[in-house]
Amino acid sequence: MKLVILDRDGVINHDSDQFIKSPEEWRPIPGSLEAIARLSQWGYRVVVATNQSGIGRGLFDMDALNAIHDRMLKAVALAGGRIDSIFFCPHAADSTCECRKPRPGMLREVAQRYSTDLKDVPAVGDSLRDLQAAAAVGAQPILVLTGKGARTREHPDLPRGTLVFPDLAAAAAHIAA
Repeated sequence: MKLVILDRDGVINHDSDQFIKSPEEWRPIPGSLEAIARLSQWGYRVVVATNQSGIGRGLFDMDALNAIHDRMLKAVALAGGRIDSIFFCPHAADSTCECRKPRPGMLREVAQRYSTDLKDVPAVGDSLRDLQAAAAVGAQPILVLTGKGARTREHPDLPRGTLVFPDLAAAAAHIAA
């Protein structure tokens, strides 16, 4: 099975320091929906794994998160693609949970759900914690320079072997090559 794991904010949609709290605030990054569509059409199962500490902080609730994800799923479908599942950590940043990236719990859950080893599975993110979680499970960390990516690129703790692309469209083209 071909699998790809995507972070949400800063990879698929524009990020916000004030959090994405409603469907109206969810705006796709140009080219990201088409990139997901291409991955789907090339036979990849596309999975989203996203920290959503705004829930734990009380900034929005599960109904709002579900509405945001519904908007994203519909937008991807309109572009001809499909997101197979969405995994999220609802806990605040100070939580000691195992699911909040950079901890690998959420990605281990992906591996369990799909009964697969994540070794060399492409995991695309824009922040250091996305890449660290990927590296912790043996996935291929891929940094996109959208969202926080341009700042992340210079981080001294970037996992060894991290691939860097300008955006999800370029990363998808590499994944499929």
